[in-house]
Amino acid sequence: MRRHRAIEEVSTAIGKKRAGATTPRALPALTLVAHPHGDRVGERLLLDALVAGKELELSRNAPDFVKPGAALGAGLGDPFVSRKPIRLAPTENGGILLRVGDDGTAVVVGARVRGSLEIGAAEIDAGVPITLADRVALLLHRASLDVEDGPETLGMIGQSAGIRRVRSLLERVADLHVPVLIRGETGTGKELVARALHDRSPRRNKPFVSVNLGAIPRELAAAELFGTEKGAYTGAASDRSGFFRAAQGGTLFLDEVGEAPAEVQVMLLRVLETGEFYPVGGRTLHATDVRLVAATDANLENHIREGRFKAPLLHRLAGYEIRLPPLRERREDIGTLFYHFAREELQSIGEAHRIAPKDPYAEPWMPASLAVRLLGSSWPGNIRQLRNVARQLVIGSRGQARLSIDPRLDAELEGAGPAPAPALAATIPKPSASAPRRRPADVSEVELSAALEEHAWDLKAAADKLGIPRSSMYDLIERYPSIRTAGDLRAEEIERCHRENAGDLDRMAAELKVSRRALQRRVKEMGLL
Repeated sequence: MRRHRAIEEVSTAIGKKRAGATTPRALPALTLVAHPHGDRVGERLLLDALVAGKELELSRNAPDFVKPGAALGAGLGDPFVSRKPIRLAPTENGGILLRVGDDGTAVVVGARVRGSLEIGAAEIDAGVPITLADRVALLLHRASLDVEDGPETLGMIGQSAGIRRVRSLLERVADLHVPVLIRGETGTGKELVARALHDRSPRRNKPFVSVNLGAIPRELAAAELFGTEKGAYTGAASDRSGFFRAAQGGTLFLDEVGEAPAEVQVMLLRVLETGEFYPVGGRTLHATDVRLVAATDANLENHIREGRFKAPLLHRLAGYEIRLPPLRERREDIGTLFYHFAREELQSIGEAHRIAPKDPYAEPWMPASLAVRLLGSSWPGNIRQLRNVARQLVIGSRGQARLSIDPRLDAELEGAGPAPAPALAATIPKPSASAPRRRPADVSEVELSAALEEHAWDLKAAADKLGIPRSSMYDLIERYPSIRTAGDLRAEEIERCHRENAGDLDRMAAELKVSRRALQRRVKEMGLL
């Protein structure tokens, strides 16, 4: 272990480069997204030496990667990463020149790096996935230095500038009575922020009531929120309390507030202005002591222009506004979030040991290529979608030493729908009506290999030929090491085959004995198309 240089020293190093220089708003950094020892995911190496005009050497033992906020770190440590260093040097245009020795660690940045590769400043801004020895996945990105962050995560995992800014804003407003409007795309964790606001406020020992306005029928929304008095409508045989009274003294969280009907908007505006409301059908004012936190993924300004939302209500709700960044803007957090969710699922099935194997030479549970796939997804469902993907992968790989991905999830990460496009539907082999159903355990290695070769390694067609469920094909392939999928191929093998076959995918698939479609995805990921 070696003591990690503190961020505060960066300005001194940069000052040595040229007089009058100022500390940059962000430094290039490498963040671990996948590592054979999963507990190390999230560790970071600040490339401050490059900003100071110096070259940096990256090898198995040095320099140190450190958890943000920690003082001590360690080198990559994986025995398959060479002691011979990979060299990183600054370029004149703000980029980084990556130099790799012929007999050193295999480095992939889209494709295998041979000799040197220049990575531009714009690419670093967007984030560049890098894999080492097909076992370690890194993200080259910019790490912001100008965002304050408190000592606690407040239940929000990650160290990206976006989520640190959210935590900082939350700390500033949590103890105040002002209403808060949380804005962000679906799945970004708006209710988590609302709960953190409540838990950090003086109201923490009072109720926290969460209401999704999009899930309440519009005609019942006012009654659900504000309650009713006896006789307010047919069937109202007694008084009924609403969510405002249930949250008395605490916090009322209104999710999807953009779906509030016009009648409810008027009543909400009155509560925010006076602290009082009338129950539906009632004539007696009720005082309320509730901190209102609202959330939406809608463009309320557009709703106002279309006459669907009242501008005064927006101004009142947004006593203080917190915007949540989408996951695609938090790429350095994807690995940490994935491992957090995966660890929860592994613990539930008794396989938590997968995260941190004792044998340093064991095959990584998380393939580096899969980690790169996660980084490249657009994540329209944000953190909620990532959590679902982690669950699917863990359960789908239950009992296996390595994560594997099924075609449906593969298509989801590609951004494609679950069904093939009409133009492709005709090319997909139809099930064989004559094939009798049988137990997968009765299928021999020779039969499986023959069926796959007959159907060009299309798993669905081969499964139909054998009379077994498609889902069983993955278990059979795992059982017979001589049979592989495109995901099992090493980058060097694909590169060689691509070179020898002049990029002809049909010939490559026949030689490598894998699905052409799956191989095409791998070739595309490696930048060989």
